[in-house]
Amino acid sequence: MNVISLSLVTLLSTLGGGLFALKFNDRLHFILSFTAGVLLGVVSFDILPEIFTVAHEHALDPSRAMVALVVGFLLFHSLEKIFLVHHSHEGSYVKHRHPRVGVLSALALAGHSFMDGVGIGLAFQVSQSVGVAVAVAVIAHDFCDGINTVGLMLVHGNPRRRSLLMLLLDALAPVLGAASTLAFQVPPPLLMVYLGFFAGFLLYISASDILPEAHSQKGTASTISLVSLTCLGVYLMFVVVQMAG
Repeated sequence: MNVISLSLVTLLSTLGGGLFALKFNDRLHFILSFTAGVLLGVVSFDILPEIFTVAHEHALDPSRAMVALVVGFLLFHSLEKIFLVHHSHEGSYVKHRHPRVGVLSALALAGHSFMDGVGIGLAFQVSQSVGVAVAVAVIAHDFCDGINTVGLMLVHGNPRRRSLLMLLLDALAPVLGAASTLAFQVPPPLLMVYLGFFAGFLLYISASDILPEAHSQKGTASTISLVSLTCLGVYLMFVVVQMAG
């Protein structure tokens, strides 16, 4: 199998996850709790180890990536709180949603998915076996990326049609990312900084957006069940990354 064919499998995986989230929208709090754990697991067991691997192999200072992580976290926090959320009027509404926050969150995930595809392409530049291993990991968590994209769009009040469009963008992103690597190579220092930046985005989305929303609309679901699903998401990514490694 080559890089393009495997990237097409990620497209199907992302679409499958998003359609799953649309069908079971009434249980979104369960889905959000699980996918928050998945995002945390992706950052902890996939992105951060990759940062230190790149730093070690190319004698780079990993603190640059950590600075980028903090910048990514604070940038998204600033955009959400200063520009996108009308925080001074929050108390005037019972069900006040912010569709632009959902769109921005989904775009951040699409950017991550694009770099997932880039990661597959660069891994194939090393060897086919490495490329296949990376692709397996990406395919596994792209299903959850599809869930995350639709979940974030719906929970912030976006209509189903717009949610489907963002899902399609997220599904196409890894294919475009993989195809782009046929024309260029990413310098290791830039790749390391990028990984840190998007790790910050994903940490913010998980801890400050998805988890609070999941627990705010839990209904009759117990807190223990939601926390357990978050832990399951983390564990799933640990297993996936270990198997891929």
